[in-house]
Amino acid sequence: MPLLEVKNLKTWFHTRNGVVRAVDDVSFSIEKGETLGIVGESGSGKSVTCYSMMRLIPQPPGRIEGGTAIFDGTDLLNCSKAQLAAIRGRRVAMIFQDPMTSLNPYMRIEEQIIEPLLIHQMCDKAEARRRALEAMKNVGIPEPETRLRSFPHEFSGGMRQRVMIAMALITKPDLLIADEPTTALDVTVQAQILELIKKMQRELGTAVIFISHDLGTVAGFCDRVMVMYAGKVVETAKTDEIFYRPRHPYTRALQKSRPALQAKGAELYTIPGMPPDVSKPIQGCAFKTRCEFALESCKQAPMTLVETEPGHGTACPRVSGGELKL
Repeated sequence: MPLLEVKNLKTWFHTRNGVVRAVDDVSFSIEKGETLGIVGESGSGKSVTCYSMMRLIPQPPGRIEGGTAIFDGTDLLNCSKAQLAAIRGRRVAMIFQDPMTSLNPYMRIEEQIIEPLLIHQMCDKAEARRRALEAMKNVGIPEPETRLRSFPHEFSGGMRQRVMIAMALITKPDLLIADEPTTALDVTVQAQILELIKKMQRELGTAVIFISHDLGTVAGFCDRVMVMYAGKVVETAKTDEIFYRPRHPYTRALQKSRPALQAKGAELYTIPGMPPDVSKPIQGCAFKTRCEFALESCKQAPMTLVETEPGHGTACPRVSGGELKL
């Protein structure tokens, strides 16, 4: 049985300009100790999917229109506030994307790092402080004894990011949701943080949902990858399958966009056009106007994830129908 199983999740934002279908019928699962990467352009629904599971979507304008998120037997979307409070921050932790706004500017770093331990009554204050020092050392913050008494404004963006990571890891959660966790960090510290997460997975069996734009990091860190576009899952498979045998034109286009793959001096490849407006109903495949393989039939064919091989699903109607081989 999966540690987390999400089925038919729909999160829509009801605005003056219409209903924005930010996440539209998304399903996936993750096993204990597994790392699932979620990739896609900005606005594809990656972060909203995870915020929805944690019930962190501002309501209004957001509303979870349907679906379930079963975590170890508990439906996170429909359980009581008390049940959710016992799980969130302890068994399920999240590293938020923006460290600048995720820390309370009026509280010292020490208070914020030890807060999850005290709220969930995992230890006393002295033990919590010892764990906080250890957590800060693990994420590479120098002079942790001194820095614990600092306020967030005394830290750089990268240091605040490390504090956020320390806060998420301090309770040793069963599931870690990491939303662009290493964006503000240099390459050396990035490798250090990813190795720390891997160590926790080996020792505790922690499952990780890793949201990122960095396909290179995803390729080396994740066991499986889920590609999202316009609020839907367009492809999912094991990491090697996604990178060596992509079965959706959007996945191929994302890979072609990587600067590291471009010839020196050559013009960088960009995906033509713009993502669709998800506040309006989309007929057929959402990627059809940007796709080099699109035909007239793609305007009507439903964008449904179909398993073409064991563990490998694609939402390209031409590929799933056997008409196009990528």
